[in-house]
Amino acid sequence: MSKKNARIVMISMAALCVLLMITAFVGWGSDKTGSVRNIKLGLDLEGGVSITYQAVEENPSAEDMSDTVYKLQQRVDGYSTEASVYQEGNNRINIEIPGVSNADEILQELGKPGSLTFELMDGTQILDGSHVVSAEAASQRDNMNNNEYVVQLEFDSEGASAFGDATAKNVGNQIAIVYDGETISAPRVNEPILDGKCIISGDFTIESAQQLASSIRIGSLSLELEEIRSNVVGAQLGQRALKTSLIGGIIGIILVMITMIIAYKIPGIIAAFALLMYASLDLVCLNAFEMTLTLPGIAGVILSIGMAVDANVIIYARIREEIMSGKAVRSAIDTGFRKALSAIVDGNITTLIACFVLNWRATGSVKGFAQSLALGVVLSMFTALVISRYLVNACYELGMNKEEYFGKAIHFNRLPITEKRRTFFIIAIIAVVSGPLFCLINGAAGKGALNLSMEFRGGTATDVTFVDSYSIDDIDEKIKPVISEVIGDAEIQSQKVSGGNEIIFKTRTLSVDEREALTDALDEQFPIETYTDNAGEEARSINFETISSTISSEMRRDAIVAVIIAVICMLIYIWFRFSDSRFALAAVIALCHDVALVFAAYAIVRISVGNTFIAAMLTIVGYSINATIVIFDRVRENLKQRKNFESLEDLVDMSITSTMTRSIYTSLTTFVTIAALYVVGVASIKEFALPLMVGIVSGAFSSVCLTGPLWYILRKSRDNREQAQAQQILESQQASKITASKKREKKAQKAQQKG
Repeated sequence: MSKKNARIVMISMAALCVLLMITAFVGWGSDKTGSVRNIKLGLDLEGGVSITYQAVEENPSAEDMSDTVYKLQQRVDGYSTEASVYQEGNNRINIEIPGVSNADEILQELGKPGSLTFELMDGTQILDGSHVVSAEAASQRDNMNNNEYVVQLEFDSEGASAFGDATAKNVGNQIAIVYDGETISAPRVNEPILDGKCIISGDFTIESAQQLASSIRIGSLSLELEEIRSNVVGAQLGQRALKTSLIGGIIGIILVMITMIIAYKIPGIIAAFALLMYASLDLVCLNAFEMTLTLPGIAGVILSIGMAVDANVIIYARIREEIMSGKAVRSAIDTGFRKALSAIVDGNITTLIACFVLNWRATGSVKGFAQSLALGVVLSMFTALVISRYLVNACYELGMNKEEYFGKAIHFNRLPITEKRRTFFIIAIIAVVSGPLFCLINGAAGKGALNLSMEFRGGTATDVTFVDSYSIDDIDEKIKPVISEVIGDAEIQSQKVSGGNEIIFKTRTLSVDEREALTDALDEQFPIETYTDNAGEEARSINFETISSTISSEMRRDAIVAVIIAVICMLIYIWFRFSDSRFALAAVIALCHDVALVFAAYAIVRISVGNTFIAAMLTIVGYSINATIVIFDRVRENLKQRKNFESLEDLVDMSITSTMTRSIYTSLTTFVTIAALYVVGVASIKEFALPLMVGIVSGAFSSVCLTGPLWYILRKSRDNREQAQAQQILESQQASKITASKKREKKAQKAQQKG
């Protein structure tokens, strides 16, 4: 790169950064396109639409209600991955969709759930919509090789059998799809359909195909539902929670930038610039892809910030190592980027694998977490491997080419990690066992093994209409303390209904006496509206309903299955990339340690276990596996350069020691980001940040003190065999040399005697 090109690169990068920052923080045009203020926020941060349905059937079974809640959750994921569905009372279902404000539009699009049948043209019913597994709009090529839009249907085994019999007997006839008493489609049967999968074709546009698919999906519920109320509700956490989260994030990023500059000099300034560009680019893309950002989504953004810093730390630590080894700065830069590439790519690909599986298998906030994290990972790789590289090379060409510009490498003597492995293993075992132990202690004390939130155990929804109007901050600071005092529990969620003084409070399940006490306490300090009931008596406008958990058993199952599949896929990738199953096994043991330690924190500190619990666990999985791969990458590199009879223990220790700078700085910068959120955040933010801080410390400990020794133990027996074989070969070669030497001596002696 010439000096002219270097100047062009610097000017272009500066202009791009300014453009991204203006777009992210100001926006363009009257609607502020691209601005952070246009990012879709979840129900917890912004509010949205709340719809309540009631089953038409008088006494629906618990199984049908649970199945309907689960299927509705999958339906409304199309509006937002952060939408939630939960049961209210015995026969009602609530749907909460964030980021929207037109309840009538949502109701029109959803239609009347649960009234779909497939019928012959004489009115004979073949099956109902409960047998539909999926209905999706798609495109295919017709007989003339033109593109056409279709609707793809799939039935369960019972539905496939009934549909197969009907189509076999009615080739050439039509089968009507009847939704809410109206025929919405009547395709002709061209051939028997025996595998439970069919395609509806016709003169569809993409919109009409999507509409038909949507009607079939919403009509395929176990129960028929009718809408009884819909409201536009405010944020659950209020503006103060959002503001403190943003302040904490900004403080964290600034502290990270300062740390990088102090540690790495010129490369640190470049890393700070790249991080600023990354943050702006991430905000713009969150807006562009219309992602819904909630508290769990913020976890994904925070983790990706840590990974963005991590990539720069790996690169600059490598450059320093090359300079310290005696290489010229130019050569050190090229070699540093090249050697850092494998660790960065492997670490990010394993995280992307997890994101893909979670987005595929999970629902709700877990899917939202996966999407925000995947976006951040891709952008962090781009800024580290492209932006940073161009800027480092440009700075070099512009005269910043002396060793002192890159800071002084921190030199660690060989750390005896493998020698002290028994001590580390004992510490790890004690930490892991503490979680189940405290669960037993809590259970014996009658407090429950974990402090499960309403999202897991359900509770009571208290719908109150006050005489006066209260802001969300008033609700948090004035009304919630009164409720907390009455029920003896600080976990209270609130939603303010738009256009009135109605507020919905969600708490743990309340007894009849507690409901009466709460009514009196609220009315005394915050007068409740009154109305005349059917008996002609005056009554207070307050209603109580029992609500189910927003995280259903099916959603928990999906999340667990998704995490298991993700971990397996990540480990298969590690096995493939490192060509040694021992790396994968050591990684999964360390991963289990970190997750168990975060779980222990929830049990010991009694942190509320809710949606953020899943997000925190997933964050630690991504963070832990990334930290482990960096050390394993160095072990793999050193194995290739291993000298004969070099101790495997020394090799592992030197690999860990040489990556210690990365471990310290990455853990420190990520911890600082989370700690800033914890210090300035409201209670719900603190409950989210604390387990992440525990996980970061745990991840640093396991990556440095556990993964290397674990791999060493698993590999030692093989290494001993290889060393023994090598020793035998060497001894055999030496014996051969001695024999050959003796033969030459005898030959020489005979020659002398003849002479």
